[in-house]
Amino acid sequence: MKDRYLEVTYRKGKPLAAYLYLAREPRAKSVRTERASDTILVDYGAEGEPIGIEITAPAQVTVAEVNGILRDLRQALLEPEELAPLAAA
Repeated sequence: MKDRYLEVTYRKGKPLAAYLYLAREPRAKSVRTERASDTILVDYGAEGEPIGIEITAPAQVTVAEVNGILRDLRQALLEPEELAPLAAA
């Protein structure tokens, strides 16, 4: 997968959880998960590369918080509209 994308799970019209898929090899699987904050987990592939970010409380997450984690992971930062689906409901 070349580009990252956000997948949001909703319950009763409100975001329940979200997953930000990072650019990675098509068949990359998570082999390790680390807590990055109270509401964010980072999944890593077999080579130690970050492959995704799980957002467990979408209503509480900010773009600044996600970008801080992306910066630590040496990933491209998000534009605010990339997380807009979390506030859509």
